Formats: sequence, C-alpha cells, structure tokens
Amino acid sequence: MANRRAIVKRRKSVRNIKKITRTMQLISTARFQAAMNRALASRPYVDKLAELVGDLAAAAGEYRHPLLETPEADRSALLVLSSNRGLAGGYNAHILRTAGEHIDALSDQGIDTDTYMVGKKGISAFRFRGREMHEKITTFDDKPTFEQVEPVAREVMGRFMSGEISSIYVAYMRFYSAGQQLPEVTRILPLAADELGATGDEASARPAEYEIRPSAGVVLDQLLPATVRMRLYQAFLDAAVSEQIFRMTAMKAATEAAEDMIQDLTRQYNRARQTAITLELLDIVGGANALS
Repeated sequence: MANRRAIVKRRKSVRNIKKITRTMQLISTARFQAAMNRALASRPYVDKLAELVGDLAAAAGEYRHPLLETPEADRSALLVLSSNRGLAGGYNAHILRTAGEHIDALSDQGIDTDTYMVGKKGISAFRFRGREMHEKITTFDDKPTFEQVEPVAREVMGRFMSGEISSIYVAYMRFYSAGQQLPEVTRILPLAADELGATGDEASARPAEYEIRPSAGVVLDQLLPATVRMRLYQAFLDAAVSEQIFRMTAMKAATEAAEDMIQDLTRQYNRARQTAITLELLDIVGGANALS
C-alpha cells in the first residue's frame, strides 16, 4: 500500500512539472516568433549599410579612419552574450565554450582579453571557472533595444580608437534559421575592407554611382560608427532569438520526458494495484479453505 501511495504522489509531482514545462514551451514559442521578426527585419538594413560604406570607402580613395586601422596593442576585447535565465538546454554552454577557446587562442599569441560578460549565467560560469571579467552586464532582457546596445558599443569603440585595444570580438549564438543556430566569435573591429560592400556577381552587376556632398570622408565619419553599432545590435538580436529557440526545444523535450515518466509510473501503479488485489484474493481463498 505504501508503495502505491508513493507512486501516486510521484506521478502527481511529475504531472505538475509537465504543466510548468508545457507552459514555458508555449511562452518561448510566442517570444521566439517576435524575436525572429525583429532579427530578420534588421538584417536588410545592416547589409545595405555595410554595402553603402564599402562603396563610399572605395570612392574615397586614400581616406583612412581609425575604425579601419589596427592599433598596436597587445590587448583585445570580447563581448560574450549569454542569458540571464536558465532552462535553455545547451545554449549557454556552447557560447561559453566557444568564448573560452577564443580567449585561450589569443592568450597563446600573447594577447590579453578584456571580457565583457552579458548575462547572469555567463557571469556565474566564468566566476566558477576562475576567469577574469572586465565588466559584468545584466541589464539586457529578452528584447534588447538599440538604446541598450549603443552605450556598450560606444565604450568599446572609444577604447579601440584610443589605441587601448587592438580588436573587438563578440561571442554569441548566431541565428541562421529556425533549425540552425551556431555559436560563433565574430570580429567587430577593426573593420576589414572585404567585409564591407557587395561581393561577387552583385558587385560587378551593380556599379556604384553616388553624388556625394560634401565628401565621401565626411559621410564615412558618420556611417562607420553606425555600422559598428548596428553589427553589434544585430548580434544581440540573433542571440535573443537563438535563446528562445533553445529554451523552446528544451522545454518540449522536458514535456515529452515527463509524459513518458507519467506513463511508466502509471504502469508501475497498475502492477502494484494488481499485485495487492491478487494477494487479497489469495488471503480470502486461503481463509475459506481453512474453514471448510
């Protein structure tokens, strides 16, 4: 009897957990759609901005900008975009492992890395592993805004232009499609000429014809910082939608596992109940035989 009661109690607990994971799955599904719409809506602007900057840089000729140069410094900056909340499967683990490998690779080259850790989960993980962090940021939520990203971009750009650091990278989960997200480390600065403008057949088929006032250099002074800000903002948007996909998948797996466990516990309960009934029948039959 005690065994059956334990099974019933455990099955009830699993059913409650299933309700929670199912609810979280539905919430993540709704948030995923909104986050994906934001990420996809900004990409054409980011791509067109990079294309325009590439064309203007080519038209400017010998024009140079600090964001296109590589300072002589043995220090780099890395922004790691983790999450504030858990229950997202291997989302944070993949990002942090990729970031750690990048930091170790630069260290082998004699380059120190200042880590800007975004998200409570990444902060806890790096603190546990004994890795140093230059700055801890926990102000970002499921809907990162450009106003939140801009101060971070301005700080790292200022350090780069002052020659304090020689490069800036961002480690995040890049969103390719609903079925593919990969952890990557992308260089934000210095901007490379081959990363700007159209390439391949598009570049040869589309001649760049601009009438620029007052000059390409003046326009680039405004567009180059904007390009860096938008590329960083796009990374935050990709990270947000990827997090929701990982959480949605994890909660779906947890819900299915809970359903399997409920079925297994139900079978155990039925077997225990049948065993108890059989034993009671045997007692009754044995008592009847003893009286006859």
